[in-house]
Amino acid sequence: MARIDAMEQLRQATASMADAGIRRMMILSGESVWSSQQVQTLARQHPGDWLWVGAAPELPLHCATSAMRTLLGREFLHAVFDARNGLDAEALAALAGTLKAGSWLVLLAPVWNDWPMQPDCDSSRWSEQPEAIPTPHFIAHLQHCIRADSECLLWQQHQPLRLPEFPPRPKWHAASGAPFDEQAAILNELAQMPPGVAVVTAPRGRGKSALAGMLLRMIPGKGLVTAPGKAATDVLAEHAGERFNFVAPDALLANTEAFQADWLIIDEAAAIPAPQLRKLIAHFPRVLLTTTVQGYEGTGRGFVLKFCASLDALTRYTLSTPIRWATNDPLEHLIDAVLLFDEPDVTSAPQGAISLQAIERNREGEPSEQLQDMYRLLSGAHYRTSPLDWRRMLDAPGQHFIAAISEDETIGATWLVEEGGLDEQLSRAVWAGFRRPRGNLVAQSLAAHGGSPLAATLKGLRVSRIAVHPLRQRQQIGQQMIALARTQAQQGADYLSVSFGFTNELWRFWESCGFVLVRVGSHREASSGCYTAMALLPLTAQGEALTRHEQQRLERDISWLQPWIDQPLPVIPREETTLNSDDWLELAGFAFAHRPLEACLGSLNRLLLSCDLPLNALRGRVQQRLSVEAICQQLQISGRKALLNVMRQEAQKALEKLDEQQCIALKDSLLQLQFFH
Repeated sequence: MARIDAMEQLRQATASMADAGIRRMMILSGESVWSSQQVQTLARQHPGDWLWVGAAPELPLHCATSAMRTLLGREFLHAVFDARNGLDAEALAALAGTLKAGSWLVLLAPVWNDWPMQPDCDSSRWSEQPEAIPTPHFIAHLQHCIRADSECLLWQQHQPLRLPEFPPRPKWHAASGAPFDEQAAILNELAQMPPGVAVVTAPRGRGKSALAGMLLRMIPGKGLVTAPGKAATDVLAEHAGERFNFVAPDALLANTEAFQADWLIIDEAAAIPAPQLRKLIAHFPRVLLTTTVQGYEGTGRGFVLKFCASLDALTRYTLSTPIRWATNDPLEHLIDAVLLFDEPDVTSAPQGAISLQAIERNREGEPSEQLQDMYRLLSGAHYRTSPLDWRRMLDAPGQHFIAAISEDETIGATWLVEEGGLDEQLSRAVWAGFRRPRGNLVAQSLAAHGGSPLAATLKGLRVSRIAVHPLRQRQQIGQQMIALARTQAQQGADYLSVSFGFTNELWRFWESCGFVLVRVGSHREASSGCYTAMALLPLTAQGEALTRHEQQRLERDISWLQPWIDQPLPVIPREETTLNSDDWLELAGFAFAHRPLEACLGSLNRLLLSCDLPLNALRGRVQQRLSVEAICQQLQISGRKALLNVMRQEAQKALEKLDEQQCIALKDSLLQLQFFH
C-alpha cells in the first residue's frame, strides 16, 4: 500500500512541478537491473519524451553522451541520464538545459556507498591513465550536493521511495510568445541601433534565441541567421516565422558577396572560431551575437572576456530572468552547485597583502572550499575551462595547485600537471611519429615536433592554467606564483613548461617569469585564432640542456618558419644553411618514419639548398610554399596524403645522393622503432 501511495505522491508532485514551472532531479541508486525496472515504470506512468542519454539505450528516444551538444536548442519533457558506469558532467549539464518545465531528470547511479570508489569510464577522457579510475572527490562532492538539496529526490534500492516535503510554489505562467520585460527593453534598443555589433549573453533558458527570432520578425530590412548547426536554431526559427533564413557559417564565408542583408544574427556565437566570427562581422552593417555563458559550452565566459573586448564598438546586453522555467528552478540550482556554474564576483577584491599556498587535495571526501574558489577563478579567466577540467582537478593523478590568498579570499590560482618520464624507446617512437600515448601535451610535443628524440624521458611540470583576479592584475602576483612553483618543483622535475596561444602580451608575461620560447606552430588554433607556442623554464642540468637545444633549433629554423606564420616572432635568427647531424636525423625521421612536414621545415630547406635534384614536390611545397591543391594539380598527384608520400620519397632520394651509407644506417635504426610497442 505504501508503494502505491508513494507513486501517487510522485504523480501529484510531477503535476505540481508543471504548474510551478520547475524541473527536479531524481537519483535512482542501486544495481543496474533494479534501476532499469524503475525507469520503465516511470516512463509508463508519467507521459513525456523520456530521452535516454547514455551508451546502451533502454528507451526509444536516445542520444549518446558525446552527441548531447547536438540537442542544445531543443526541448524535451523528462529524461534519463545513465551514470552507472561513468558520468560525463558536460553532457549532464547540457541535458538539464534541454528539459522543459515540469520535467524530471532521472540520474541512474551505482549503489550509493560503492559509487565513490567505482571506476568511472568517463575518466578515460581526462585522467590520461590507461584504465578507468575511481573519482572519489567528484562523487563525494556530487553526493554532498544531492544530500544538501531538499528539492532532490534520492531513491535507493532496498529502501522505500520517500518524497521530501516539497515547499509550495506560486503558479507559473509560460511564455505566451510576447516578449518579457527584459526582452522588450533590449528589442526596443536593437530596433534603433546604428550600424555596429550587439551581443546578448545569458545562462541557458533565458530566451536569447527567442529574442533573436523576435528581432528578425520586427526589423524592416532583410535578416540572415547563422549558427554552428541548424538543428539548434529551432526556437529562433519558431519566433522568426517566415522571416527565418538560415545560412551555414562556411557557406557564408565562402561567398559573402552573394549574401546581402541588413542584419546578421549569429546564434551561439562563442562556438564559432574567433577568426571566422571577425570575417562574418565585417561583411554586414548590423550584427547580433547571442551566446550562453555557462561552462558546459566551454567558451561563453572567455568569449565575453576576450573576443567581445577586442571589438571597437560593441553594445552588450544580458538576460537574467528564466523564460523556459520558473525562477529558482531546483534542477538548475543543483547543476550550478555540482559544476560551480555560479559566476565569480569580479567587481570587488581585497587589496591587502597576499600569501601563497600550495593546495593539496584531501585524501578522501569532498573538495575544499579553497579548490572550489580556485576553479571558479580559473573558469572566469579561461575560455576553455569546462566541467571536464573540474573533474580533472579533483581526481586525475599528478595535479598540483598554488593559490594566492588575500584577506581569506582566493585572488590567484595556478594549476600544474606532471608530464614526461617516458621510457627511452617510447620517447624515440613518439619522436618518429609511430606512437602517440595519451596525455603529456608538452612532453610529447617536444619529442614529436622538436629536435630531441629523448625529450619525453625528462620530467616536466606544465602550467595548465593560471589566473589572477581582474582587480589584482599587474601586481606581479602571477610571477610570484610561478616562482613558488619553480622552487617546489626542483626536487621532482627537469623543467616547467607552458603551452599557450601566442600574443605579444602573453609572451611578455611568460618571459618575465624566466621561460624560454622553444616552439611556435604554423597553424592558427581554431578556437583562439592564435598560433600555439611552447616555452620552457629549466630546473636541472638536463632541463637546461634540452631548453638550450630547442631554443637554438628554433633560432636556426626561424628564417624558414617565419614565412609560414603571419605574425612576427621574438626570435633572433641564426643563419645556418649547411646540414648538421641533427638535420640528418630529422630528415631521416621525415623520409622513413612519420615526422610531420611542419616539424622539419628548417632541415628540409637546408636539404634543398644542399641537393641539385629536381625534387618538384618538396621544392613546390617547402621553398615556394604553394598550396597542396596547386602542387597536386601541377604534378598530377591524387591528394594531400599522396603528396606527403611523394615528398617523403623525394627526401629519401636526396639523402641517398648526399651520403648513401649514412642514409641506410639511419633508416635501419628508425625502422626498429616501428616495431616497438
